[in-house]
Amino acid sequence: MPDSKNNEVGEILHLARSGRLIVKLNADGAQRIKPGELLIDGSGRKIGKVVELLGPVQTPYASVITMTDRTSRLVGSKIFGGGFAKRPRERIRGFRRPNQKISQKNKRKSFP
Repeated sequence: MPDSKNNEVGEILHLARSGRLIVKLNADGAQRIKPGELLIDGSGRKIGKVVELLGPVQTPYASVITMTDRTSRLVGSKIFGGGFAKRPRERIRGFRRPNQKISQKNKRKSFP
């Protein structure tokens, strides 16, 4: 469960027509939240990922892509910072394990 004093970043205002959640960030959350960061609810469930920050610098809003279907229940609830999502190494383009063989299909062709 998140520590409400240190980790709270704002409150969900409403669901936009685009399907994104609009979050009003508090003064502390405005300093800490960056695009790409995950947001969680009071019980630690992932709510969504911050896509962009909107509005004035002192009191911005965050546009959040949801990771849950129950968005109508979330309106008015407090939101906490959940860190950044880590991508698995296999999904990074061009990454290959040292002992992994390259298939014939993916080999570069050398021309004489």
